[in-house]
Amino acid sequence: MQPPYGPPIYDPTGSGPGWTPYNTTYLQQPLDWWDPGQNAWQLTAGTLVGLQSIPGLVVLYAGWMKHKWSINSAFMAFYAFAATLIVWVLWAYRMGFGSQMLPLVGYPNIAVDINYQLAQSSLPATGLSQQFPQATMVYFQFVFAAITVVLIAGSFLGRMNFAAWMIFVPLWITFSYTIGAFSIWGGGFLYQMGVIDYSGGYVIHLSSGTAGFVGAWWIGPRLDIDRVDAKPSNITLMLVGAGILWTGWNGFNGGDPYSASPDAGVAVLNTNICTAMSLLTWVTMDMIFFKRPSVIGAIQGMITGLVAITPAAGVVAGWGAILLGIGSGTVPWITMNIFGRTELMRKVDDTLEVFHTHFVGAIVGGFGTGLWATAEGCSSFGISNPGGAIAGNGKQVWLQIVGALFIIGWNLVWTSLIMIFIKFVCRVPLRMSDEMLEVGDYAIHGEEPYTFAHYNRSLLGGSAHHQHHGKDGVDFREQTDSEKGSNPSEILHGKDPHERGQEIGAPAGMQDPRTEIKLD
Repeated sequence: MQPPYGPPIYDPTGSGPGWTPYNTTYLQQPLDWWDPGQNAWQLTAGTLVGLQSIPGLVVLYAGWMKHKWSINSAFMAFYAFAATLIVWVLWAYRMGFGSQMLPLVGYPNIAVDINYQLAQSSLPATGLSQQFPQATMVYFQFVFAAITVVLIAGSFLGRMNFAAWMIFVPLWITFSYTIGAFSIWGGGFLYQMGVIDYSGGYVIHLSSGTAGFVGAWWIGPRLDIDRVDAKPSNITLMLVGAGILWTGWNGFNGGDPYSASPDAGVAVLNTNICTAMSLLTWVTMDMIFFKRPSVIGAIQGMITGLVAITPAAGVVAGWGAILLGIGSGTVPWITMNIFGRTELMRKVDDTLEVFHTHFVGAIVGGFGTGLWATAEGCSSFGISNPGGAIAGNGKQVWLQIVGALFIIGWNLVWTSLIMIFIKFVCRVPLRMSDEMLEVGDYAIHGEEPYTFAHYNRSLLGGSAHHQHHGKDGVDFREQTDSEKGSNPSEILHGKDPHERGQEIGAPAGMQDPRTEIKLD
């Protein structure tokens, strides 16, 4: 594809009028569509979203998981970010945002041709173009695709075979993410119907919540002892990752008007209003029911607030953001701490409760968008929807439900098909062996998260329940179930949630006795 006004010609000699030899561009023809301010903001917004994954979710996962899973959990996110980029530029970007092949996907094609990258950004199936180059759009949309699979990883941590994860990421981006992206954003059938998803409540969060839960069922659970003793390795590190995630969301929602517009400012402000309200609501719920403010719970409330505002960010007013924050601080709290404790939900080991934070949070946000979208917000965003139910357009609620059902159904089917393909066609186990699960990071990567001696290394070549003495007579071992006086399976499936240890989302302090490590 040739740029409409000709590509930039680089002139290292400085012979162009008024130019110096260093770091300059001489334009053969003026790029009337190019606005340096818009390009600068879009690149900044994309970088902020990238920082949410690396290092944001990398360090959040490392701190959230117990110490023996810190490296593996962080590296699953790190790998997904890199693998997604290569898939994205080789074929996936144009499946999600290129010319329409089917009502739900575009033609696969490369995005690495220099003329394509220098051309004006456009979304051909929507008829829209932007005031920055195509390369900027490719990168901006990449970081959204990448964070989606990183979020899915949160459901699989602590037991998924890394080789299976390496296969899962490119397949899921290709057959699942691109479909949702094109259908809702790229000009597909849900876009044409008028489903509102400002910045990924459905495309990213509902899909990751669905895929994570379904994939967790296919993989199987962690060891019982890891589900009972799920005490985070570093809550302070979790707060660092959570802070990066929160502030990075300014680019997540603020970049989706594809311009530094007034609506971008509204989206950024509403993002922070909803997130703060959700965090405060979640902490209040913890105080009422558990009599203590949980830091882990506050992070969960922050995440659900970010998720809920995402489909609505620039189309609701500030009061709508507050209402969404109240909803995202209560509904996912209830599903996590009440419904999530039922025997039915316990059959699926969703490690970081991605179902509750992202699936339920996205449903709250998507439904709330149908209720509280304003006509003014929609107009400022550049869509023709006359607002939501509050503006007299009750039809928008039903459109939001239709969009949600499609994303849920597609991801349920295709996540299952991908898992079946990996397990039965590729013959790659989805879950690590119990022996590897007992050891953790060192068994998988040959590395440990901390520099001081750690008991995991000593477990190689023997069970976690057998004693091993180092050369100095140091006793590295885990207590057996009988030594602890409790059976992990009995605790895990007990009726009282207070007996199940400090699982993700449970207030701090509600843990069973920790594994003891005997050191001199």
